[in-house]
Amino acid sequence: MRFFLPRWALGVLVWVAATAGAQTFPSKPFKIIVPAAPGGTTDIASRLVGKRLSDLTGQPVVVENRAGGAGIIGMQALKQAAPDGYTLVMGNIGPNAIHYGLYKQLPYKPEDFAPITLVVSVPNVLVVHPSVPARSVAELVALAKAQPGKLSFGSSGTGQSVHMSGELFKTRTGTDLIHVPYKGAAPAAADLVAGQLTMMIDNLPSSLPHIQAGKLRALAVTSRERVPELPDVPTMKEAGLDDFQVTAWFGLMAPAGTPAPVIDALHHSVSGILAEPEVVKRLADLGGRPGGNSPSQFADLIREERLRWAEVVRSTGLPLQ
Repeated sequence: MRFFLPRWALGVLVWVAATAGAQTFPSKPFKIIVPAAPGGTTDIASRLVGKRLSDLTGQPVVVENRAGGAGIIGMQALKQAAPDGYTLVMGNIGPNAIHYGLYKQLPYKPEDFAPITLVVSVPNVLVVHPSVPARSVAELVALAKAQPGKLSFGSSGTGQSVHMSGELFKTRTGTDLIHVPYKGAAPAAADLVAGQLTMMIDNLPSSLPHIQAGKLRALAVTSRERVPELPDVPTMKEAGLDDFQVTAWFGLMAPAGTPAPVIDALHHSVSGILAEPEVVKRLADLGGRPGGNSPSQFADLIREERLRWAEVVRSTGLPLQ
């Protein structure tokens, strides 16, 4: 079978030609570190991009889940990797933005990473187990206020957007809820489906299949507007909670010091992947919007998000971890 690369995929080859005499890139397998458990949005996005990157470069792409520490363990692994473009991470809003305002000390700093491109952004969705007698946000708030300290919410880890969304909910509604952190969204959602949690404000991709199967009930989304996948589910603002817009994002990063031509080649290839109709549709089916911005634009987004979430942490009164 003959293999043809789309024109946009020639970014890697362009760089190879520009560095004649040097070792060609790529010349060995890639690894994408997923700083979360399998099954969540970070994992889904990594495997989708990884498969197409392997198809286009002819090199295997290994997706390695390094769950734990709300993403910190995975980011540490990337920091320690060789800056050659073969080890990447699917960074996200938690360890690359929220954590800087929530943790007293981190084993890495923003300058340890080289942004490549935003891969996908998604809203969060407030979901409850079907046994919970609440069919609206107002009813859930009333239930929580009638039972302070009794209802629980799961998260993908302390400092992830799912956790912070839960803390925002507590602050905006004046409710007392128990936070139960997990090593990823998938295991938290699994326990919610099993009835071991009351609620969760999860990334839409990991909860959407459960909602569609009737295993979870969606009460509101954190996006500015309703999402096409759940047209009957109101936004948080429509449900009565102002200033509750949360967009979780996920994007590829390399270790600092990775040569700029390698970063540019990877960006060129991945941004092209994210423009493919099949990939766009797959992400849309999950409730996500594809990225593809430049490394500098992605760096600006990360910087803005660090500042924004530092203020959110202060406003919620959360103690530093």
